[in-house]
Amino acid sequence: MPVLCSLAVSPSGRLAAVGARLAWSGETMADLGDNVTIPEFSCLLQMDPYLKPYEQDFRRRYELLQKQLFLLEEAEGGFDQFTRSYNTFGVQRRPDNSLYFKEWAPAAEALFLTGDFNGWDKFSHRYTKKEFGKWELILPPKHDNSPAVDHNSKLKVVVHTKEGQRLYRISPWAKYVTKEEKAIIYDWVHWDPPQPYIHIHPRPKKPTSLRIYEAHVGIGSPEGKIASYNNFTTNVLPRIKDLGYNCIQLMAIMEHAYYASFGYQITSFFAASSRYGTPDELKQLIDVAHSMGILVLLDVVHSHASKNTEDGLNRFDGSDSCFFHSPPRGEHSLWDSRLFDYSSWEVLRFLLSNLRWWMEEYRFDGFRFDGITSMLYHHHGIGTGFTGDYSEYFGLQVDEDSLVYLMLANHVLHTLYPDCITVAEDVSGMPALCRKVEEGGLGFDYRLAMAVPDKWIQILKELKDEEWNIGNIVHTLTNRRYGEKCIAYAESHDQALVGDKSLAFWLMDKEMYTNMSSLIPMTAIIDRGMQLHKMIRLITHGLGGEGYLNFMGNEFGHPEWLDFPREGNNQSYHYARRQFNLVDMDHLRYGQLYAFDRDMNRTEDKYGWLAAPPAFVSAKHEEDKVIVFDRANVLFIFNFHPNKSFQDYRVAVEAPGKYKIKLDSDAVQYGGHGRLDHNTEFFTYPEPFNGRSNSIKVKKNRTAVFKTYFRASLLEGIYWQNSSNCKPG
Repeated sequence: MPVLCSLAVSPSGRLAAVGARLAWSGETMADLGDNVTIPEFSCLLQMDPYLKPYEQDFRRRYELLQKQLFLLEEAEGGFDQFTRSYNTFGVQRRPDNSLYFKEWAPAAEALFLTGDFNGWDKFSHRYTKKEFGKWELILPPKHDNSPAVDHNSKLKVVVHTKEGQRLYRISPWAKYVTKEEKAIIYDWVHWDPPQPYIHIHPRPKKPTSLRIYEAHVGIGSPEGKIASYNNFTTNVLPRIKDLGYNCIQLMAIMEHAYYASFGYQITSFFAASSRYGTPDELKQLIDVAHSMGILVLLDVVHSHASKNTEDGLNRFDGSDSCFFHSPPRGEHSLWDSRLFDYSSWEVLRFLLSNLRWWMEEYRFDGFRFDGITSMLYHHHGIGTGFTGDYSEYFGLQVDEDSLVYLMLANHVLHTLYPDCITVAEDVSGMPALCRKVEEGGLGFDYRLAMAVPDKWIQILKELKDEEWNIGNIVHTLTNRRYGEKCIAYAESHDQALVGDKSLAFWLMDKEMYTNMSSLIPMTAIIDRGMQLHKMIRLITHGLGGEGYLNFMGNEFGHPEWLDFPREGNNQSYHYARRQFNLVDMDHLRYGQLYAFDRDMNRTEDKYGWLAAPPAFVSAKHEEDKVIVFDRANVLFIFNFHPNKSFQDYRVAVEAPGKYKIKLDSDAVQYGGHGRLDHNTEFFTYPEPFNGRSNSIKVKKNRTAVFKTYFRASLLEGIYWQNSSNCKPG
């Protein structure tokens, strides 16, 4: 067993061996990595032999992780207790109704508590200084044995610095903060309801096919205002369920003072945003989602923090460090935000406990980690173009403190919650990002396929239809690391933000205001836009990854762009809303796009191509603009040609038998022209073609000629399901 002779945490929060050495089977900490092996590293090398030259880098990373786990065991009794520090920091009500307050402020000279409970007396309730920068205060209950601080009353930490400053701060562990209507600074509000919400429904099982609905509570209404948790529960959740999504990624939940930051400038990490409602209303939202079989992921921001001081983490104890590196390392030049010191013991306590808090208190099912590229590299990805050369992912440019934090976070989450889902937002292509920690990877379940939406936007901005490079489209959709699962998406919130436009608006632009009525013939622009909108989403869904993501409203072609109220738009909410009412108007074509998205998801749920091995692409014909691939025993056929249709067109299939149309973008209910007879049966011929054992000729039948293009402005995508193994008749 390891023997701890003396262990301490320095005032800066870094772990240090003091007065003696740590012994582990007779070896010093410096020797710890000499005999450390990565248990399943051979699996990673088998997956990618080109990583062999970087084995020492993987061993060092894994060694650093093992050291952290060793120290957690010795100093804190293991990560289980360590990650529950939200039960000891901030404010805690004890069984006798006394209140225990605890903070970490290593640079402070003194700490006081003030608030409604003591008439805002700045000096009456002083914290006691403890070891390693900790401060404690105990408030006995009132004479009636009720807590000294009432539920929903305001508090402040008063920090006295060594330079003689008096600072007013919110506890970093505050569970609820609010802002008065005309105020600028948020207030720490003591949240201790007499009857807290109790979750009723268990977490759904982890799905094999992940279909994510990316959502923002505040814009979840057609009205020009900040929508609520209750609105989302009542009006948005049923739509998500109907659409066939089995997972929601909730954005902008962690409290952020600036609404227009889209939730990426966090000020209070443990507080659910009060602009949408109360913590209990968010808990109910998640509980109802669980009752529908829908998982809920939190968009977590541990890559940086807001520079706010009075209602943020910045300069909490008066110093320019505390939770962060001192400048310049501790500042992000593009985001104008602070960067965490992941080597700090107390920062690890704070961030890991933050993950545990959202899992335990609110029962989230996992996380989408924002800004991973900024964390992984000292250059934060600024001014760096990643070419895919492996030397870019190893060496001195890698920030191994933050990399090991991500390994540790995934190890903790997947150990405590085996069905937890973690998604990484990384643009660099870091190898082994989504391989198990036991293999030397970072432990994420999925990574976002960020090149895919960029490719679609680039095509629509720069190329005419006849200039589309079919091979390049297929390459972009399939160019991902083998064995590392990707979330594919045609567009997310990034593409909808002000300065850009949704795919639908790129395709149809101003005609969406006047020509989306189904009571009038489609114009050429609307026709082209409707068909391409469906095709882009279907081919991304089928070919682009092992999961799929859609940003709220884009499933029905939400027009315009997304912009939050700010000085530049006169604080307008006009573009900070989702016009679900457009779907509900039967005479508008938005409902047709909605229906296609719904049936696309439901069809995937039936056949499970997202959980299947990568697709086999049998055709990517540049002249014909045709793409054919099969996946999960399903055949997908796309024709992107702007003015050419086909008959007697031969396509490759593997499984012999009879094929029938199962999803057709040209169906009338999806805004198509209904030119295909869905009763037609297509039989295979035992003629190998394009790398497959059999082939089908799509030819003229009794009622229709197979045409994927009828006019210059019509595009369609179809896939077929093998229904039997009968021989052709």
